[in-house]
Amino acid sequence: MAAVRAAGGAAFSFACDVANVDSVRRTFAEIEAQLHKLDLLVNCAGIAHVGSVMTTTEADFDRVYEVNVKGVFLCSKAGVDIMLRNGGGVILNMASIASHIGIPDRFAYCMSKGAVLLMTKSIAVDYVKKGIRCNCISPARVHTPFVDGFLKANYPGREDEMLAKLAEYQPIGRMGQPAEVAALALYLCSDEASFVTGQDFAIDGGVMAQ
Repeated sequence: MAAVRAAGGAAFSFACDVANVDSVRRTFAEIEAQLHKLDLLVNCAGIAHVGSVMTTTEADFDRVYEVNVKGVFLCSKAGVDIMLRNGGGVILNMASIASHIGIPDRFAYCMSKGAVLLMTKSIAVDYVKKGIRCNCISPARVHTPFVDGFLKANYPGREDEMLAKLAEYQPIGRMGQPAEVAALALYLCSDEASFVTGQDFAIDGGVMAQ
């Protein structure tokens, strides 16, 4: 565990392999021991994979499933356990437009994000009377350092060209910004969204409106 203190509060970090049940149990036990409760859980760990059903190997499929699906399951299970003992809380899952539409050469990724969407709704239904809200966010392409690194590794010398293509995918003409997704997450985790549960929020520059 590491701690960072600043004016008005402190932040603690815990290393966790979300695909490993022992790591998740240990981490959430440490969190509860340190903070005594869990108000918010944001399941945002995830990996990508490029491939169709024919080019995706079993190992590829299993790895995407372990992180993107099993990771949400294990963390949600551990989080709900703590929340039930402390009067409720909020779970926010990072889904994707791939939860709703097929994206070329993203077979395993689409599978995983479809599962995140339905896990969100299931948790919301099961625990709405227990004071736990659960929602998810479905972004389109968001310009992060991961995108820059992916393009540099896979399209050397063509980064600007590929960035333009990624931007054009959204009818609004650009990729999203991390701060825009964070603002939506902040709302859904806040008391201002206390009447919202079991919902998915697209932040996609108009992709799914077409």
